[in-house]
Amino acid sequence: MNRLRITRDTPGTVTVDNHRMSALSAAFVRLHARLAPVAFVPEVRLHQADEPIGLWELTEGEFRSDRPPPFWAFAWAGGQGLARYVTDHPEAVAGRRVLDLASGSGLVAIAAARAGATAVRAVEVDELAVAAVALNAEANEVRVDAELGDILDGDAGDAEVILAGDVFYSEAMANRVLRFLLRATRAGASVLVGDPGRAFLPRERFDELAAYDVPVSEALESVRVKRTTVWRLRAGRPEAAD
Repeated sequence: MNRLRITRDTPGTVTVDNHRMSALSAAFVRLHARLAPVAFVPEVRLHQADEPIGLWELTEGEFRSDRPPPFWAFAWAGGQGLARYVTDHPEAVAGRRVLDLASGSGLVAIAAARAGATAVRAVEVDELAVAAVALNAEANEVRVDAELGDILDGDAGDAEVILAGDVFYSEAMANRVLRFLLRATRAGASVLVGDPGRAFLPRERFDELAAYDVPVSEALESVRVKRTTVWRLRAGRPEAAD
């Protein structure tokens, strides 16, 4: 497993395990996304792209349903709903160590930091997302430790709360995420998930905490509003996480 710690350094740069990461990632985020309040969580500002297709082409992806545009550039419904819940219910994270899994833009991580979390770790597999998290945390004047790496085959470290917004969008991702989250609950962590009705969410394993009508990009979701639910994962049975 390749885990790299990212911290803010000089403007426009991040440091990865004492090696300088090119400023190009931060410059790319600034160039292609503008800083603006999040529609459903206006307390938080993010670098957000105006439209998805051109940006996805720039990052050498392919715009199709099973490969969505770069997560870091948009405030997805699951993340917006979960960030709204954390903002309105700071007791869920206040004074606790938080892990934001598949952080994307860092929206949920930033909401947790604003709500009084003791420490917030945001993990992503995309270097551009890590740069976006760092820039967005800086813009909101909060501390978030962004980390580049895939941790799904490991554990959640010392996290007491795990937050995951919109992570059940494909079967392969859902299976890996669920196993990771179940292991975390067995270790004593609380797990909260924001989900806008994705097909691969195993609802039978969760308890509903709140539901919202979240404004979204029609270009991404084919609708302007997504009904989004915040769920708490029930503690995993030993055999369920193997």
